[in-house]
Amino acid sequence: LSVGPTDRPNAQAFIGWLDTQCRCREPGASSGGCGSLRLITGVDNQWGGHKNPECQVFAGALNHADLTAVVARFGSVAWHNPNAAQLFVMDQEEFFFRVWMIRNGALRQYAPSSPDEEDDEFWPPVGA
Repeated sequence: LSVGPTDRPNAQAFIGWLDTQCRCREPGASSGGCGSLRLITGVDNQWGGHKNPECQVFAGALNHADLTAVVARFGSVAWHNPNAAQLFVMDQEEFFFRVWMIRNGALRQYAPSSPDEEDDEFWPPVGA
């Protein structure tokens, strides 16, 4: 999750929802949350380059989260700066992120919808 500095409280509320209320998609799983995210752009984290990040980035691994619910919740937050809010989602057993952003008041997916990881052409040749 990447947001502008003014949206840190909204990001923390979203993370609280993930931690306590987000549904898991595993059959019989409790509805007591699927995990949380933590800030990775804080002063105690060293990033490459000579400049501090101009955004707040939160990361984590969620446990079998209902990603449809996660994306819907992200889209329903009243972000102070919705154009700066971005949600990066990688599903179980996938090797790519989907990027969700809010543009003109609508939630949109910007990267890729479904690369075919089962296709041999997705993977580089052995020894390459």
